[in-house]
Formats: sequence, structure tokens, C-alpha cells
Amino acid sequence: MIAPDPSPRTASHDGPGPDDGDSPGDHAAAKRRFLRDAAASVRDTDHRAFVRRALGGYYATRDAQKARYRDWEQARDAASLAKWSAVNRLDELLPRFEAAFTANGGVIHWARDADEARRIVLDLLRAVRARAVIKSKCMTSEEIHLNAAMEADGYGVVESDLGEFIQQLRGEPPYHFVFPCMHVRRGEISDLFTRHLGSPPTDDPEELTMIARRHMRRLYVEADVGITGANFLVAETGQISITENEGNARLTAGLPRVHIAIAGIEKVVERLDDLAVLLPMLATAGTGQPLTCYNTLYSGPRRAGECDGPEEMHVVLLDNRRSAILADPEQRDSLHCIRCGACLNVCPIFKNVGGFTYGTTYQGPIGSVITPHLRGLADWNHLSGASSLCGACTDACPVRIDIHHHLLHNRRNAARTAPNRWERLGHRLFAAVATRPWLFALAGRIGRFTLPVARWLRPPLLAQWLESRDLPAAPRHSFRSQWRSRRRGA
Repeated sequence: MIAPDPSPRTASHDGPGPDDGDSPGDHAAAKRRFLRDAAASVRDTDHRAFVRRALGGYYATRDAQKARYRDWEQARDAASLAKWSAVNRLDELLPRFEAAFTANGGVIHWARDADEARRIVLDLLRAVRARAVIKSKCMTSEEIHLNAAMEADGYGVVESDLGEFIQQLRGEPPYHFVFPCMHVRRGEISDLFTRHLGSPPTDDPEELTMIARRHMRRLYVEADVGITGANFLVAETGQISITENEGNARLTAGLPRVHIAIAGIEKVVERLDDLAVLLPMLATAGTGQPLTCYNTLYSGPRRAGECDGPEEMHVVLLDNRRSAILADPEQRDSLHCIRCGACLNVCPIFKNVGGFTYGTTYQGPIGSVITPHLRGLADWNHLSGASSLCGACTDACPVRIDIHHHLLHNRRNAARTAPNRWERLGHRLFAAVATRPWLFALAGRIGRFTLPVARWLRPPLLAQWLESRDLPAAPRHSFRSQWRSRRRGA
């Protein structure tokens, strides 16, 4: 096994601890870190241009594929309904999935939080006397910081997804939960492989892929345990569905003698038929494909007479505060997320600040919605403020999650529980002004006269905002006065 970069994959980007919320962090420190990293990313215009070019190709292929649907909006309705029906019946469908999967020879493990999930996996590794682990892309494992826990316990762990493998060698977490290394240039990948794998320099994408493939083939055979995620859990048949483009998940699940899959409890769907709409929607919204290259259903361990597959198969079902989101009828539909990444790809904030700035496992708009639930609103409410509220994320979501309104809900809830008394006072003052039309009009009139002075003095509240923006000239008349004049003229 190779020795990845010794720096932890998540320590520098994921704040004070795993996404389990076990210990409160420092809200002020998290917010300062976000603002510092965001400012640095915004100033790096070369990096921003590179990310935008990378996403430019995605827009073209996605729109071309959407045009092939007879009715894309109706397909979104069907996908949303499938997830809505499942999430609102988790208490029924999860036991059905467990019963069917157990009947197929698999073993289910229930994890209340990240700590319990890590403990379950480590106990399984010890029980089978594992020495080496190979792992396909699994954002749930990133959420619970599984790699760091396994390495601390002495297990060699290698990511088999090419993008994740590159990020592991770089000592970084995924930049984007669908395109983990979208920010890395070919030359950087070539230098990385030369340094870690001893390969000759090359700028050819196919050759870079083959270098990783030649190295990885041996590791599949040597690994005792393969760890994967699961895109969907089918209650009707007790199967897990994994969709991928490289075939690495198939080898990760099929060659080692033990297969462990980790999935959030919200991944369950009722029927196999539901995948007929969800898999194409995931591919179209996520990568602009009609269907991903490999779509595989795993029912359990190898049976008598079968030539491949693991001897044991385990599924770890993770709650980790998902039940708390389920109990909130206002934000429950955030559990519908199928992790396609479409909202990240269209978000103007993500395209400017990049994936690392968010400082947590799930980036972009949907990450800004669910991270405060997973890690605590008090420490992570600043993410909900990192939005233009343009609604592009909601328009792009294939399962119709009302993302930008959830960001507003988080802002409202954060204002109610703001830890800083000056922040609470500011919210109260704004509410007092905004709910009294005469006071709002007076404040606007005062603001128009003081705006030139503010531009010159640059008070603390405006100084950061003015670092990257020009303060426009004050209008001669307010909108309200112009509106009254027009109505009188009419």
C-alpha cells in the first residue's frame, strides 16, 4: 500500500471536529476562518477562472441531456415524489430494508452518531483481522472522518475513486462531493504521481488514468475489506444501489472478502421501480450523462455457486442527527438530497469561494442547509449567510428541494439564537425599523444623506464590504416617493 500524505484529509478544512456535533466549537473562529478563506479564494482570479471553465462543459452536456427528456419538469416531480414518500415513511421502510437484506445473508448495523459508526467499522475490521482497506467514494465516510480513525488504528486505507485518490495523495478532503479534484490541473496530477508513484511526467489524461489504474489493480487483490457508500437502499428487495463511472466501486465491493457499505438512513427508497427515475435524474443533474457508466445492485454476500463477491457484507445505517431534520417539517425535504452536486455547480458563491472555504464535508447550498443541523446552528449559521438567494440551486435540484428558502429559514433561526448580544441587538433594531413603514422611510432618508460620508469614513460595519465593492451613489429620491409620484400622475 502507498503511504498517503501524512496530513489528515479533513483537519485543515473541517473545523473543530467531525460532523457529529459531539462537542461545540467556536462560532467566532469558524466564521473568521470562513471569511479569511473566502477572501483568499476571491482574490485568486486564476483559480476562479479555472473552476468556471471546468463547469462550463458541465452546463452544455447537462442542458443537452435535459432536452432529451419528454418533460424534464415532470421527471423532477416524479423523483421528488419518490423521495418524499420514502422520507416520510422511514419508520416503515428501514425495517423492511433490514428484513430483506438480512434474508439475503447480509448484516445491518445501526449507528446513532459518527462516533458509533466509526466504532462499528473498527470493530468489524478487528473481527476479520483486516490489514489493508480499499475504499470507493463515500461522502458519508467523509462526514464521520472514517479514514482518519482507521489510519489511527493502524489500518492502511486507499481511496479507489481517481478523484478521491488524487485528493488523498494531496492530503486534502474532496473539493466537491461529485468532482473531488476539479480544482487540480493535469500538471499538478502528473507531479503528484511522479512523487508518490514514481511514474514519468505526462500531460495526457488517459495516461494519468492508466498510471492510477495500474497501481490500484494490485491493491484490490491485497485488501481484506472494501468500503463503499450507497446511493440508494431499496426496501422492497433489500439491495443497495451504487452508481459510478469508473468501475472502481465494483472492484472495491467484489474482490475483498468483506464488504462494508455506509449510508445515511435517508437513502432508502420503497421500490426498485423508483430507481428508474432516480438513477437517470442523478446522472443528468450530476454530470450531464443519460446514465452513469456502472449502476450496480448488491443484495448480500456471495452465495453458493457464485464466482465472485464478498464472503461477508455489512451495511452501517447512520442517523447522525438526520432524525432531528426529519422531525422538522419545515426543513424535512433537505433529506431528499441525492448528492448530485447540481446546486454546487450553479451556485455563484461556490464558483467564487471554492469547496474548501465551507470548512465542512458537504459544500455549496445544500451543505449550507444541512451542516448547521449536523454540526450545530450556533457554530455554522454563517454558511447560510453565504448565499445570494438567487434561487439557482432550487431551480437546479432534480428532486425539488426548496434550498434557498431553507437558507432563509436557517438565517431566521440563527437570528433567534445568536450567541453575540450585539448581533441579537442588531437583529432586533432591524426588525423594529423594517416593520414600521414610517421609521423605515425615515431611515432611508437619513441614509441617502449620510451615504457619501460613509464612503469617505469607511466605518467598521462597511469596511469589509467596501474592500471588494464600490458603494453606489445615493439616489435623489427613494423608491417609495417615486412610486407615490407615479400613482398620482396616473
